[in-house]
Amino acid sequence: MTPGHGVLIAAPASGCGKTTLTLGILRALSRDFPVRGAKSGPDYIDPRFHEAACGRPCFNLDAWAMQTARLRTLAAGNGTEGLIVEGAMGLFDGAPPDGKGSAADLATVLGIPVVLVIDASGMGQSAAAMAQGFAAHRADVHVAGVILNKVASARHEAMLRRHFPEDLPVLGAVPRRPDLAHPSRHLGLVQASERPDLDDWLDRVADHVAAHVDLTKLPSAPLTPSSPWRTKGLPYNRIAVAQDAAFAFAYPHLLDDWHAAGSHITTFSPLDDQVVPDADLVILPGGYPELHAGRLATNMTFLNTLRNTAQTSDIYGECGGYMTLGETLTDAAGTVHRMAGLLPLETSFAARKLHLGYRNLVADQGAFTGQWKAHEFHYATTLRADGQPLFRASDASDQALPDMGLMSGRVSGSFAHVIDHA
Repeated sequence: MTPGHGVLIAAPASGCGKTTLTLGILRALSRDFPVRGAKSGPDYIDPRFHEAACGRPCFNLDAWAMQTARLRTLAAGNGTEGLIVEGAMGLFDGAPPDGKGSAADLATVLGIPVVLVIDASGMGQSAAAMAQGFAAHRADVHVAGVILNKVASARHEAMLRRHFPEDLPVLGAVPRRPDLAHPSRHLGLVQASERPDLDDWLDRVADHVAAHVDLTKLPSAPLTPSSPWRTKGLPYNRIAVAQDAAFAFAYPHLLDDWHAAGSHITTFSPLDDQVVPDADLVILPGGYPELHAGRLATNMTFLNTLRNTAQTSDIYGECGGYMTLGETLTDAAGTVHRMAGLLPLETSFAARKLHLGYRNLVADQGAFTGQWKAHEFHYATTLRADGQPLFRASDASDQALPDMGLMSGRVSGSFAHVIDHA
């Protein structure tokens, strides 16, 4: 790989180990030359691991929600770094009904090759058949190589390798290493900021990957920027964004947009009971407030200044931030915690239910007036939501959904994570 080139690391399905392999590749390559990471789709957690692995900012590339010019501009960067893109789910998995927005779509838009990670545990000759099927599935997607993961032994590796054709090379065979597994929770991996041993773990992953993958043969293609992307800001001079372990899910590309459009952005920590900064708009992003609900409920400096701010400024909450703006949040153990009380909303994790999918949103007023592409992913249940809805909504198939979110005075929010302008 050379500066200004990119490759996408994908897999037949989730759980094949592509995140760990991607992190190992990023850390190993970054020892020799500048390299960046990117994540396909609406993921908040993996990008922070990418940043830790290579020491450079990581961003999301969402082929369902973002326009081609945005994708190519973000991917090309300044042209001085290599780019490793991690796919989401399986290579061809995207939004219903036809898989739009898949990692395969992203590779096609960017014009970069795909390296397929196959979990070879419990497989023999079938691994080659699977890889060849993926390589032949779409003519516009170039599967340029394969990494065999979770290989049991040298004998197992030899059996796997002998069935791959020359035009679909095996770039490496990585042995099982259960000690390198990373813990997860209900929205994905435990956050990067929560691992005190992260740097050491990344070094061990990189050493393991570099020892078993020929990184000198990693395929790549030049990244071609589109015409400059015209960023769109929000109509606020000062924006304050909550940022800590409870409110970590803010998309860097949106923050960059708002800054480029002239907004001054400050951050603060509700978990540390900090004063809400003076701002025209206060944003509480998503995250894990349910894991810290007891602490948040007693952080009166944060809660009282937030309530005072609602009298003079706009406040917007997204998913976890939305729940924090409500009256109560019930945690997984069934304990009820008082929240800010700025929206007539009660939510609970005691009875978990998955809500998942892309969303088309339209708002006629509030901080996010206009049409938006968004994503919903949470296990919280709404016990009560009264008052004026915020968004009209439809799913990825343009099928109408019930209105989403709430608005009360200058305070609004919903469970949807806004990704980009429609």
